[in-house]
Amino acid sequence: MSKKRQRADTVFVGGKVFTGTGTGPGPVDAAVAVSGARILAVADESEVRSLADAHTEVVDLSGGLLAPGFQDAHVHPVVAGTQMLGCDLSAERGIDGYLAVVASYAQRHPGPAWIRGGGWSMDVFPGGTPTRAMLDAVVPDRPVLLTNRDGHGAWANTRAFELCGLDRTTPDPADGRIEREPDGTPAGTLQEGAVELVARHMPMATPDEALAGLLAAQEHLFSLGVTSWQDAMVGAFPGNPDNYGVYLRAAREGSLRARVVGALWWDRERGLEQIPELEERRRTGRVGRFSATSVKIMQDGIAENFTAGLLEPYLDRCGCATANSGLSFIDPALLTEAVARLDRSGFQLHFHALGDRAVREVLDALAAARSANGANDNRHHLAHLQLVHPDDIGRFAALGAAANIQALWAAHEPQMDELTIPFLGPERAALQYPFGDLRRAGARLVAGSDWSVSSPNPLWGIHVAVNRAVPVEDLDPARTTGPLPPFHPEQALTLAQALTAYTAGSAWVNHLDDVTGTVEAGKYADLVVLDRDPFAHPAEEIADTRVLRTYLDGEPVFTAKD
Repeated sequence: MSKKRQRADTVFVGGKVFTGTGTGPGPVDAAVAVSGARILAVADESEVRSLADAHTEVVDLSGGLLAPGFQDAHVHPVVAGTQMLGCDLSAERGIDGYLAVVASYAQRHPGPAWIRGGGWSMDVFPGGTPTRAMLDAVVPDRPVLLTNRDGHGAWANTRAFELCGLDRTTPDPADGRIEREPDGTPAGTLQEGAVELVARHMPMATPDEALAGLLAAQEHLFSLGVTSWQDAMVGAFPGNPDNYGVYLRAAREGSLRARVVGALWWDRERGLEQIPELEERRRTGRVGRFSATSVKIMQDGIAENFTAGLLEPYLDRCGCATANSGLSFIDPALLTEAVARLDRSGFQLHFHALGDRAVREVLDALAAARSANGANDNRHHLAHLQLVHPDDIGRFAALGAAANIQALWAAHEPQMDELTIPFLGPERAALQYPFGDLRRAGARLVAGSDWSVSSPNPLWGIHVAVNRAVPVEDLDPARTTGPLPPFHPEQALTLAQALTAYTAGSAWVNHLDDVTGTVEAGKYADLVVLDRDPFAHPAEEIADTRVLRTYLDGEPVFTAKD
């Protein structure tokens, strides 16, 4: 007696399918059937249609592309969503625009004692440092603290400095810097750990506000085709509530629909004594679709404020070497011991490593952990990788460490051309974002956005990974008159490689590769429908691709409006 054939709830026909299985360089001619939460079949259209009946939804791709749902391997949704609901500067590109947003927000929200928000870009301001006087002109009577888009600095007004007791006698913290006026008075910009000098006095978002931010961010990510992510900073950090509880609440209530890995924050002000606390958070932090199984270690800062850890010193504006080689937030000896202990405990390690010295310090620590503990399946990964010494390229594959790329940054734009390249020099600048070299050396590539630092749109990141240039329409017409040349195009990825990094690659680093990341029978139907097949269009048009539908467990969580 033959077994009854399973019926499809949804079938996708009339387009191409990027399966992500590595069977070819691009999409295949196929249709897909979904039953319940799982993919039932990937086959030719006639076979897939035979699985349908009168109750099956037939989705006509109309020549578009069906792909695995995107997975963001390095993102900050609670921070980004809370910013979206607060004083959000991210849509503006100029000083006047920023100040207009702040003034309007202050007028519309007269009640809060503090104005908090963020999203400003360093390259908009002379020297990358906004002043307190700018903010004083629009909000003189209430304290203001606005985090910059990369999260490594903040902009404050005079009232904030007064309330927090910061003046010309306040010393710089060991892990940060107060930008100052000639007499030493705080000028308005705080770098790295100096942000905490003000942030600790500011009321943080309430649990309800943080939850609202997370859910707003989730909806936005769904609209971009993102179905899973790794939150790269779960814990308490300057100016933000401990988002661990926010995730647990959302997971328990069922409002967290995406699959999320939480990277627990390593407090760089503390040492090995925090490991038992992290282990306890991991034990209690596996709820619903949330798993707190990773630890985030930030080893250095960023190049634009000269805190990224470099092997050789930064240059000054005249091209001469300075005495500054950036910061190592964690002493390499402590880093080595911590990494070995965390690795032995079974944690995945998620590193912020941007400068070439920081990258080497992390790889050295991973090598020591492997020597002490042996190989395992913890799937450690290094994020950002702006500057990697050629001698360290091959070590990623040798150590089984993934390269977590933020491709949107690998392009000529003002922050790169005005605040980075002059202070690295042309020889070092040419080593930035070596995605192609990493892949050729066998490194596994995974991809993330670092939102709210930059756009969470995976298709924009993929566009830059392939073209090594931002879309023309994303350039500021006030500062750029036309297309900019590709940024070291020898490091470009193919469209299939970049798309795989954002799907199967990130699924692997999230330990979700057995159930997501590819379009295969038996896997969860976490899928995205694109309005076109970008493989059939010029590479320069990748960013024009739009998400029409996003599915999670076979259910639509986003549908574009006509």
